[in-house]
Amino acid sequence: MKNLIRKSVEVLDGYIPGEQPQGDDVVKLNTNENPWLCSVEVHDILREIDVSVLAKYPDPVCTEVRKVIAEKHGVGIGNVFAGNGSDEVLALCIRAFVERDDGSVGSFDPSYSLYPVLAEIEDVEMRLVALDENFGWQMLDGFEASVFFLTNPNAPTSLLFPKETIEVFVKDFKGVVVIDEAYVDFASEDCMELATKYDNVLVARTLSKAYALAGIRFGYCVGNKELIDALYKIKDSYNVNTLTQELARVALLDQGTMEAMVKAVKNSRKLMAEELTTLGFEVCSSETNFLWVKPPKPGAKKIFDELKKRNVFVRWFDGERTKEYLRITVGTNDQTMALVEALEEILAK
Repeated sequence: MKNLIRKSVEVLDGYIPGEQPQGDDVVKLNTNENPWLCSVEVHDILREIDVSVLAKYPDPVCTEVRKVIAEKHGVGIGNVFAGNGSDEVLALCIRAFVERDDGSVGSFDPSYSLYPVLAEIEDVEMRLVALDENFGWQMLDGFEASVFFLTNPNAPTSLLFPKETIEVFVKDFKGVVVIDEAYVDFASEDCMELATKYDNVLVARTLSKAYALAGIRFGYCVGNKELIDALYKIKDSYNVNTLTQELARVALLDQGTMEAMVKAVKNSRKLMAEELTTLGFEVCSSETNFLWVKPPKPGAKKIFDELKKRNVFVRWFDGERTKEYLRITVGTNDQTMALVEALEEILAK
């Protein structure tokens, strides 16, 4: 059977998503979901949907939701690509902009662990650039790649790279820079203006975090029309379903609810950071809806395992740069205190 599978796929270590435990007693702080309810406009659409529309194919180019996105960012509809989650946008960027024989994909290390997997799937070279010892910006002189994926704020480190630093990089970089702003609604600044200022920049966004809509799988990117057109050439025929298009449209129109949720996340983030610092954790400055923390003894892996036994789920990454840290999603205040209570029990042993 293995002879039927492409070699690069056969040896591939696939992306490992966070666990999705079920149950009322679970404290789920491992996948950076938003714990608050999405826009009531979304609730209304779900109640009013005419199921007969599901017999028809969706709009293949997501016209109505792209109009809303274009207006939000002050661009033309031709500068917007809509995708089945921002992960589809990332995958299509490799297929569209990286030659298989001599192309390459770049990103920082550590960063979003999906990037190397996407490069392996397409059988192209992955070039990692190590962040400095404090996970700050550190770019190699003369670094080249066909595409550079730049998560900002970065995951899993929660830190924001300065826009001025990114712009200097973009100006000299010969390939396409995809600025992955999945968490930017929780940050103090964004880089969307670079997508209209430079022909080689795409800025990607998602509704999974700040809009509390991870389940509908909607993402988009903004940038040069030639780059956007290339993505449309190679996407699946009907890549975003009818319900998702409409739910995304109404959610994006309701900026007030999104902003209220962001404010709530920031307040809870402050509480969680204070509580963990009191417990002896080193807490990195966060501009996301999660914290990147270095626990005291008995260490990250042991604490991760002990929390799991208590139905408290956080994220641990087994890598040279990441194994001493935990990534903890900002939940409600009640979830934070449940986490703290479990940690106090673990650390007291």
